[in-house]
Amino acid sequence: MSLKYIKFAALILVFFSCHQTTTNKEANYQRISIDNSLEPNPAIKEFLQPYKKSLDAAMAEILCYSENAHTKTEGALNTALGNLMADAVFEMTVPFLKKRYNESLDLVLLNHGGIRAALPKGPIKTETAFRIMPFENQVVVVQMKGSAILEMIDYLKIARRAHPISGMTLHITKKGILKKLLIQGKPLSLDNVYNVATSDYLLNGGDRMDFFKKNNAVYYIDYKIRNILVDYFKAKDTLNPKRDMRFIYTK
Repeated sequence: MSLKYIKFAALILVFFSCHQTTTNKEANYQRISIDNSLEPNPAIKEFLQPYKKSLDAAMAEILCYSENAHTKTEGALNTALGNLMADAVFEMTVPFLKKRYNESLDLVLLNHGGIRAALPKGPIKTETAFRIMPFENQVVVVQMKGSAILEMIDYLKIARRAHPISGMTLHITKKGILKKLLIQGKPLSLDNVYNVATSDYLLNGGDRMDFFKKNNAVYYIDYKIRNILVDYFKAKDTLNPKRDMRFIYTK
Protein backbone atom coordinates (compact mmCIF):
# COMPACT_ATOMS: atom_id res chain seq x y z
CA MET A 1 0.00 0.00 0.00
CA SER A 2 1.42 3.37 -0.97
CA LEU A 3 2.12 6.15 1.51
CA LYS A 4 -0.60 8.23 -0.17
CA TYR A 5 -3.34 5.72 0.66
CA ILE A 6 -2.04 5.20 4.21
CA LYS A 7 -2.36 8.95 4.90
CA PHE A 8 -5.87 9.01 3.44
CA ALA A 9 -6.99 6.06 5.56
CA ALA A 10 -5.55 7.66 8.71
CA LEU A 11 -7.41 10.89 7.97
CA ILE A 12 -10.72 9.02 7.58
CA LEU A 13 -10.10 7.15 10.85
CA VAL A 14 -9.40 10.35 12.80
CA PHE A 15 -12.48 12.06 11.33
CA PHE A 16 -14.92 9.34 12.31
CA SER A 17 -13.34 8.73 15.74
CA CYS A 18 -13.76 12.43 16.68
CA HIS A 19 -17.26 12.76 15.27
CA GLN A 20 -19.96 12.83 17.97
CA THR A 21 -23.68 12.57 17.56
CA THR A 22 -25.70 15.39 19.15
CA THR A 23 -29.27 15.10 20.30
CA ASN A 24 -31.76 17.65 21.58
CA LYS A 25 -32.98 17.12 25.14
CA GLU A 26 -35.75 18.87 26.99
CA ALA A 27 -34.65 20.67 30.17
CA ASN A 28 -37.04 20.84 33.07
CA TYR A 29 -36.53 23.45 35.77
CA GLN A 30 -38.36 24.92 38.70
CA ARG A 31 -38.07 28.52 39.88
CA ILE A 32 -37.39 28.70 43.61
CA SER A 33 -37.88 32.03 45.38
CA ILE A 34 -35.27 32.73 48.04
CA ASP A 35 -37.46 34.19 50.77
CA ASN A 36 -39.03 33.33 54.13
CA SER A 37 -41.03 30.52 52.56
CA LEU A 38 -37.91 28.35 52.41
CA GLU A 39 -37.38 26.03 55.34
CA PRO A 40 -33.92 26.51 56.88
CA ASN A 41 -31.51 23.61 56.97
CA PRO A 42 -31.56 22.42 60.61
CA ALA A 43 -27.87 21.51 60.66
CA ILE A 44 -26.77 24.86 59.24
CA LYS A 45 -29.16 26.73 61.52
CA GLU A 46 -27.75 24.96 64.56
CA PHE A 47 -24.18 25.70 63.43
CA LEU A 48 -24.90 29.42 62.97
CA GLN A 49 -26.97 29.89 66.12
CA PRO A 50 -24.07 30.87 68.46
CA TYR A 51 -22.85 33.45 65.93
CA LYS A 52 -26.37 34.82 65.45
CA LYS A 53 -26.81 35.27 69.18
CA SER A 54 -23.52 37.14 69.42
CA LEU A 55 -24.36 39.33 66.42
CA ASP A 56 -27.87 40.08 67.66
CA ALA A 57 -26.49 41.10 71.05
CA ALA A 58 -23.92 43.41 69.45
CA MET A 59 -26.49 45.03 67.17
CA ALA A 60 -28.90 45.57 70.07
CA GLU A 61 -26.32 47.37 72.24
CA ILE A 62 -27.59 50.82 73.27
CA LEU A 63 -24.96 53.46 72.49
CA CYS A 64 -26.77 56.69 73.41
CA TYR A 65 -30.16 58.39 73.22
CA SER A 66 -31.73 60.81 70.77
CA GLU A 67 -34.06 63.54 71.98
CA ASN A 68 -35.99 63.58 68.70
CA ALA A 69 -36.45 61.65 65.48
CA HIS A 70 -34.84 63.06 62.34
CA THR A 71 -34.98 62.26 58.63
CA LYS A 72 -32.82 63.41 55.75
CA THR A 73 -35.71 65.35 54.18
CA GLU A 74 -36.30 67.90 56.93
CA GLY A 75 -34.54 70.79 55.21
CA ALA A 76 -33.78 72.20 51.78
CA LEU A 77 -29.99 72.55 51.97
CA ASN A 78 -29.08 71.22 55.42
CA THR A 79 -30.77 68.76 57.75
CA ALA A 80 -30.25 67.86 61.38
CA LEU A 81 -29.39 64.26 60.45
CA GLY A 82 -27.00 65.30 57.70
CA ASN A 83 -25.32 67.81 60.00
CA LEU A 84 -24.90 65.11 62.63
CA MET A 85 -23.22 62.78 60.13
CA ALA A 86 -20.88 65.44 58.77
CA ASP A 87 -19.96 66.67 62.25
CA ALA A 88 -19.36 63.09 63.39
CA VAL A 89 -17.01 62.47 60.48
CA PHE A 90 -15.17 65.72 61.21
CA GLU A 91 -14.78 65.05 64.94
CA MET A 92 -13.71 61.42 64.62
CA THR A 93 -11.39 61.93 61.63
CA VAL A 94 -9.29 64.75 63.11
CA PRO A 95 -7.19 62.68 65.56
CA PHE A 96 -6.51 59.91 63.00
CA LEU A 97 -5.43 62.41 60.36
CA LYS A 98 -3.16 64.22 62.81
CA LYS A 99 -1.56 61.08 64.20
CA ARG A 100 -0.98 59.32 60.89
CA TYR A 101 -0.15 62.21 58.55
CA ASN A 102 0.35 65.24 60.85
CA GLU A 103 -2.34 67.04 58.85
CA SER A 104 -5.31 69.11 59.99
CA LEU A 105 -8.85 68.86 58.65
CA ASP A 106 -10.68 71.81 57.11
CA LEU A 107 -14.08 70.54 56.06
CA VAL A 108 -16.31 67.55 55.34
CA LEU A 109 -18.53 66.85 52.35
CA LEU A 110 -20.70 63.73 52.16
CA ASN A 111 -23.64 62.91 49.90
CA HIS A 112 -27.32 63.21 50.73
CA GLY A 113 -28.09 59.88 49.06
CA GLY A 114 -25.71 58.05 51.38
CA ILE A 115 -28.10 58.51 54.30
CA ARG A 116 -30.30 55.43 54.11
CA ALA A 117 -32.48 55.60 57.23
CA ALA A 118 -33.85 58.00 59.82
CA LEU A 119 -32.48 58.66 63.28
CA PRO A 120 -35.17 57.46 65.71
CA LYS A 121 -36.17 59.09 68.96
CA GLY A 122 -35.04 57.26 72.08
CA PRO A 123 -32.38 54.55 72.37
CA ILE A 124 -29.78 54.57 69.61
CA LYS A 125 -28.33 51.13 69.00
CA THR A 126 -25.48 49.75 66.93
CA GLU A 127 -28.17 48.61 64.53
CA THR A 128 -29.13 52.27 64.02
CA ALA A 129 -25.71 53.10 62.61
CA PHE A 130 -25.92 50.11 60.25
CA ARG A 131 -29.33 51.25 59.02
CA ILE A 132 -28.26 54.85 58.48
CA MET A 133 -25.06 53.81 56.70
CA PRO A 134 -25.34 50.23 55.40
CA PHE A 135 -22.50 50.61 52.91
CA GLU A 136 -18.81 49.80 53.36
CA ASN A 137 -17.72 53.33 52.44
CA GLN A 138 -14.52 54.53 54.09
CA VAL A 139 -13.47 58.04 54.98
CA VAL A 140 -10.69 59.51 52.87
CA VAL A 141 -9.17 62.97 53.20
CA VAL A 142 -8.56 64.77 49.93
CA GLN A 143 -6.11 67.65 49.71
CA MET A 144 -7.44 70.23 47.23
CA LYS A 145 -6.42 73.63 45.94
CA GLY A 146 -8.72 76.60 46.38
CA SER A 147 -9.60 76.44 42.68
CA ALA A 148 -10.87 72.87 43.09
CA ILE A 149 -12.89 73.98 46.12
CA LEU A 150 -14.58 76.52 43.84
CA GLU A 151 -15.62 73.65 41.56
CA MET A 152 -17.10 71.97 44.63
CA ILE A 153 -19.07 75.13 45.40
CA ASP A 154 -20.33 75.32 41.81
CA TYR A 155 -21.49 71.71 42.11
CA LEU A 156 -23.36 72.42 45.35
CA LYS A 157 -24.99 75.54 43.88
CA ILE A 158 -26.30 73.54 40.92
CA ALA A 159 -27.24 70.39 42.84
CA ARG A 160 -29.25 72.27 45.49
CA ARG A 161 -29.45 69.20 47.71
CA ALA A 162 -28.77 68.82 51.40
CA HIS A 163 -25.38 67.18 50.93
CA PRO A 164 -23.95 67.05 54.48
CA ILE A 165 -21.13 69.52 55.12
CA SER A 166 -19.10 70.50 58.16
CA GLY A 167 -16.45 73.18 58.64
CA MET A 168 -17.88 75.30 55.86
CA THR A 169 -20.51 78.05 55.62
CA LEU A 170 -22.23 78.41 52.26
CA HIS A 171 -25.05 80.86 51.53
CA ILE A 172 -26.56 81.11 48.05
CA THR A 173 -29.60 82.71 46.46
CA LYS A 174 -32.31 80.59 44.88
CA LYS A 175 -30.84 81.64 41.54
CA GLY A 176 -27.54 80.05 42.55
CA ILE A 177 -25.62 83.25 43.24
CA LEU A 178 -22.93 82.84 45.89
CA LYS A 179 -23.39 85.26 48.79
CA LYS A 180 -21.17 83.82 51.51
CA LEU A 181 -18.39 81.25 51.61
CA LEU A 182 -16.28 80.56 54.67
CA ILE A 183 -14.03 77.62 55.51
CA GLN A 184 -13.19 77.37 59.19
CA GLY A 185 -14.63 80.88 59.52
CA LYS A 186 -12.30 82.39 56.90
CA PRO A 187 -12.85 83.38 53.26
CA LEU A 188 -11.66 80.92 50.62
CA SER A 189 -8.12 81.55 49.38
CA LEU A 190 -7.26 80.25 45.92
CA ASP A 191 -3.61 80.03 46.99
CA ASN A 192 -4.32 77.73 49.93
CA VAL A 193 -4.75 73.97 49.99
CA TYR A 194 -7.58 72.43 52.00
CA ASN A 195 -8.07 68.98 53.48
CA VAL A 196 -11.57 67.70 52.79
CA ALA A 197 -12.92 64.54 54.41
CA THR A 198 -15.29 62.57 52.20
CA SER A 199 -16.02 58.96 51.26
CA ASP A 200 -14.05 56.74 48.91
CA TYR A 201 -17.23 56.48 46.82
CA LEU A 202 -17.30 60.23 46.22
CA LEU A 203 -13.54 60.37 45.69
CA ASN A 204 -14.03 58.06 42.71
CA GLY A 205 -16.66 60.33 41.14
CA GLY A 206 -19.81 59.07 42.84
CA ASP A 207 -22.78 61.45 42.58
CA ARG A 208 -20.81 63.13 39.78
CA MET A 209 -18.47 64.79 42.29
CA ASP A 210 -15.61 64.70 39.79
CA PHE A 211 -13.89 67.68 41.42
CA PHE A 212 -12.42 65.30 44.02
CA LYS A 213 -10.24 63.82 41.28
CA LYS A 214 -8.43 67.17 41.01
CA ASN A 215 -6.44 66.69 44.20
CA ASN A 216 -2.91 67.17 45.42
CA ALA A 217 -2.97 64.12 47.67
CA VAL A 218 -5.29 61.56 49.22
CA TYR A 219 -4.92 60.44 52.84
CA TYR A 220 -6.36 57.06 53.76
CA ILE A 221 -7.25 56.50 57.40
CA ASP A 222 -8.99 53.09 57.17
CA TYR A 223 -12.12 54.19 58.99
CA LYS A 224 -15.58 53.23 57.75
CA ILE A 225 -18.26 55.91 58.01
CA ARG A 226 -20.52 53.39 59.72
CA ASN A 227 -17.87 52.71 62.35
CA ILE A 228 -17.42 56.45 62.81
CA LEU A 229 -21.13 56.69 63.63
CA VAL A 230 -20.88 53.82 66.12
CA ASP A 231 -17.89 55.40 67.86
CA TYR A 232 -19.48 58.85 67.78
CA PHE A 233 -22.70 57.55 69.31
CA LYS A 234 -20.72 55.77 72.04
CA ALA A 235 -18.95 59.03 72.89
CA LYS A 236 -22.24 60.91 73.33
CA ASP A 237 -24.81 60.52 76.06
CA THR A 238 -27.61 62.31 74.22
CA LEU A 239 -28.02 63.38 70.60
CA ASN A 240 -29.81 66.59 69.73
CA PRO A 241 -28.72 67.63 66.22
CA LYS A 242 -30.10 70.80 64.70
CA ARG A 243 -30.52 72.48 61.36
CA ASP A 244 -28.37 75.60 61.29
CA MET A 245 -26.96 78.28 59.00
CA ARG A 246 -24.11 76.29 57.44
CA PHE A 247 -25.80 75.83 54.03
CA ILE A 248 -28.87 77.95 53.32
CA TYR A 249 -30.71 80.05 50.79
CA THR A 250 -30.45 83.79 51.30
CA LYS A 251 -31.45 86.96 49.49
